[in-house]
Amino acid sequence: MNKIRHRWNPLIWLEPENELGFFEKRLQVCSRPPRASERHTTRAGMPLKIWRRGTAPQHEAATSLRDPGRHFTIVTTASLPWMTGTSVNPLLRAAYLAHRGNVGVTLLVPWLAPCDQQLVHPNAMFETPEQQKAYIRSWLTGRVDFQPTFNIHFYPGRYAIDKGSIVPVGDVTEYVPEEEADVAVLEEPEHLTWFHHGMRWTDKFRHVVGIIHTNYLEYARREKDGEKKEKFLRGVNATVARVHCHKIIKLSGAVQDFARSITVNVHGVSPHFIGVGRKIAEATDVESSSFTKGGYFIGKVVWAKGYLELLERVAEYNETAAAKDKLGLDVFGDGDDFKDVIKAAARQKLPLTFHGRADHAGEITQGYKFFINPSLSDVVATTTAEALAMGKFVVCARHPSNEFFSTFANCRTYSTREEFAKCVREVLNTEPKPMPSEDLRRLTWQDATERFLDAAEPDEPPSKLSHRVSQKMSDWFAATCHNALTASEAVRCLVGGGAGTLLSPSGDLAEWRPDKWSGGVMDRKG
Repeated sequence: MNKIRHRWNPLIWLEPENELGFFEKRLQVCSRPPRASERHTTRAGMPLKIWRRGTAPQHEAATSLRDPGRHFTIVTTASLPWMTGTSVNPLLRAAYLAHRGNVGVTLLVPWLAPCDQQLVHPNAMFETPEQQKAYIRSWLTGRVDFQPTFNIHFYPGRYAIDKGSIVPVGDVTEYVPEEEADVAVLEEPEHLTWFHHGMRWTDKFRHVVGIIHTNYLEYARREKDGEKKEKFLRGVNATVARVHCHKIIKLSGAVQDFARSITVNVHGVSPHFIGVGRKIAEATDVESSSFTKGGYFIGKVVWAKGYLELLERVAEYNETAAAKDKLGLDVFGDGDDFKDVIKAAARQKLPLTFHGRADHAGEITQGYKFFINPSLSDVVATTTAEALAMGKFVVCARHPSNEFFSTFANCRTYSTREEFAKCVREVLNTEPKPMPSEDLRRLTWQDATERFLDAAEPDEPPSKLSHRVSQKMSDWFAATCHNALTASEAVRCLVGGGAGTLLSPSGDLAEWRPDKWSGGVMDRKG
């Protein structure tokens, strides 16, 4: 590749960082603040690298994510003690990625002020981030069979009441030291960047991977004016993910299409569940069952998380089922719609017993023979994977979110009322098969981590120069427009970003006391 001679100094040679040279680098520089290494620039803003006259510049070889010395910063939208998938799965990913060795790992999670902690986890309040960090490490120690070695840092977040989720405050990239800005793993990249204002993640990091956890379009579709919200959100999600990520991993085909994406389940289950499954598989007394209870469901109690479908399936099945085959379930979980779901079940006289919040790994959920998850809003249900790992039957909808699980012998899928009834009768009257060791291995976090590293590797750039230029220009234009819109407090408040979320709080996060949350026109209304 030819060097570029400096316009007004013939002793200086310019080294474009790739074949696009001026155009690509110009777009990158325009969309982010300059780095320390870019203090010497041309008048066009192009960074200079200087050699003695006649020396040929050498480009750095592309590196793999498996190379020793890489540093992964895993950024997520929730944290323990909130028991949700986006707090548990990124935590376990960090632990197992660090456990592979020869890499650095940092987990970056939201810190909530006391007013928001009271709403999200009132039974476990923290005065400082250090206290919450100790809680997280204590919880993790009981879930893995090794000593985790990774860092935990915090960024400020607000609990958005009408969204039922946490919104970042300020530019989250500011909370990542420059020396750790190598590989970013954005767990829920669309959620993290809906209201992001500041440096593009792809400018801060050498490689950015987004993992899509949540089917936000399904949630939007169920709300008032759902069709309009879904269409709008589809465009926003696609735009911010493309602007801030080099690669997107979809956990299943249940979510929308994204640019530069691949579909792979990169989640696993903790060793506790695997251990339960192994004990059942190794049991030699085939005359007695390892299960002493019937069926159950566990999940956050909001209608969109499968509870509407749960009530419908149980009611439909019991209408025609024989007395000996009637379906009753124990239900574990709490959430915003807890009281409404209980009232609806009582009104229909459904045999559902609600036990409130429970840890799936706890004693209270042991001994059940089958797990029913009729949800159509999941991307990949962690609880379904955990139930399979424990050797139970799983009954779930024939849906893209369950495609990975359908490959296991103890999984039963349905798409009609009649098929659901057939599945239920089978799990009521037969015993699950012992889980083969190969299937148990596929559910482990070790295997999931290897799948993640394979899926997250950078893609080859488009072969044609015109395509590369077009891609860079369109991404830059979208980033510039989005950054301009999110700079307005009025716009942020209007679309649900919340007042006071534009700038990061100054001083110690432990002393931060934000105002009461206010929603916007895109939020759920009570």
